[in-house]
Amino acid sequence: MIPVPPLPDVRLAPDWRTATRHRTRHAQQLHVAGRSGAAEVRLERCAAGRLRDAYPVGSRDLEVRADACAEDVLPGLLTALADALGATDPRCRRLVFAAPADDRPRIAAAESAGFRHVVDIDLGTDEYHLMTWEPAWATCNDPDLDRVPGA
Repeated sequence: MIPVPPLPDVRLAPDWRTATRHRTRHAQQLHVAGRSGAAEVRLERCAAGRLRDAYPVGSRDLEVRADACAEDVLPGLLTALADALGATDPRCRRLVFAAPADDRPRIAAAESAGFRHVVDIDLGTDEYHLMTWEPAWATCNDPDLDRVPGA
């Protein structure tokens, strides 16, 4: 198992209010409220949670779960979490959202927040569309792919 760093406290923009319900070294359960509504949110390091064996996780990857979040609140919530990621955990490479594979409205909500589909996974009881949002520094590519770095 890879060493998993602790999860820092999430700091969302001022138009979102957060209250911590429960906290462990690698996870937080939050109540988040904004102008469009409220939701219970679980943030967890993927390497320490249910996704640890679902894909090649990075030690700082972070899963966001908002299972009971209303579909009209979800895009704003996911956008706020992605926007806060740089200040909350600047070395995090991936914010991950697992939408039920047959839930088109939740998949569309995540896409509207800038998440992209990566892979379909099966967690034993359910199938999910694994979607990610990544900061610009993690997705930038060298346009000169024919050049060997350092040569």
